Amino acid sequence: MGVAVSVQQVEKRFGALTALAGVSLEIAEGEFFGLLGPNGAGKTTLISCLAGLARPDAGRLAVLGRDVAADYRAARRLLGVVPQELVFDPFFTVRETLAIQSGYFGIRDNDTWIDEILANLDLADKADTNMRQLSGGMKRRVLVAQALVHRPPVIVLDEPTAGVDVELRQGLWQFIRRLNGEGHTIILTTHYLEEAEALCGRIAMLQQGRVVALDSTENLLREFSCHALSLRLAGGAALPASLANLAAGQEGGAWQLRLPDFTAVERVLAALREAGIAIDDMRLSPPDLEEAFVRVMQRGRGA
Repeated sequence: MGVAVSVQQVEKRFGALTALAGVSLEIAEGEFFGLLGPNGAGKTTLISCLAGLARPDAGRLAVLGRDVAADYRAARRLLGVVPQELVFDPFFTVRETLAIQSGYFGIRDNDTWIDEILANLDLADKADTNMRQLSGGMKRRVLVAQALVHRPPVIVLDEPTAGVDVELRQGLWQFIRRLNGEGHTIILTTHYLEEAEALCGRIAMLQQGRVVALDSTENLLREFSCHALSLRLAGGAALPASLANLAAGQEGGAWQLRLPDFTAVERVLAALREAGIAIDDMRLSPPDLEEAFVRVMQRGRGA
C-alpha cells in the first residue's frame, strides 16, 4: 500500500501566530483518516497547505508522490477538497456549477458522473436551481459534489456535515463509504466525534499546531477511554468502599464508575452482592472518542 498524503515537518506562521509547528504524518492509500482538534488547532491551515491555498514556511507536502509546491497542478488534480466555508457563485445553477468545476480540471462530457453525484447527494431535483436559491444545507451538498466532480483519488472533507440535517448526513456517509471502499483515500475533520469514531480507522489529534496523538481509533480508545458503568442503587445506598477506586462521582442519583475492561463488571456485581446492596438500574457504555479526545487535550495542556 502506497502513501496517499505525506506531511513532513510543516510549519506555518501568520505574523506572531504559529498555526503549524512542525506537523508530520503519513496517510496510506485507501485509508479513512481523521484529523481532529479544537478550534484553532491548525486543521484547516494544514488542509489549505495541502491544497496549495497557503504556502508553508517550512516542510514538504505531497499527494501520491506529487510535491504540492513543485508540482502543484498534478498534486491538485489528485485532490478533492470540501471546504468548511460556504463559497459559491450565485450566477449559475447546480449543474452549471459542476460542469464549470469539471472544466477547471480539463474534463469534458462529464454528465454521467455529474448525474451520479447529484443522485447520491439528493441534489437531482435541484440540478437546474440557481445556487443562491438553495438552503445552507443544500449549498454544502454542492460543495461536496464539486470536490468529487473530477474523481480525485484523495478526498478531504473539512467539517462536511456542519449545519446539515440528519438525512443528508447519513446519505453523505453512505456515499463516502462507497468511495472509500472503491479505493479512494478519505481525510475527515469534524467536531462530531461519533462520526470520526464510526468512520475513521486512524486518527491524528492536533493541538496548538502540533500532533499530540496519532494512532488507530481502536488504540486511542483503549489508551484514553474506558467502559463507563452507571449504577442506581436501591434506597440510595452508598457505594461499597471496595469500589471507591472506580467511582467518578454521582449524576442524578446514579453512581458513575470507570471500568478498565468488561471483567471489572463482575467485580462490581460481586462487591454489591457481598454488601447486600440491590441494583435499581444499571447501564454499561463502551469507550468513546469524546472522552479520549478530552483526555488527550488535557494531557497536551499539562492538565
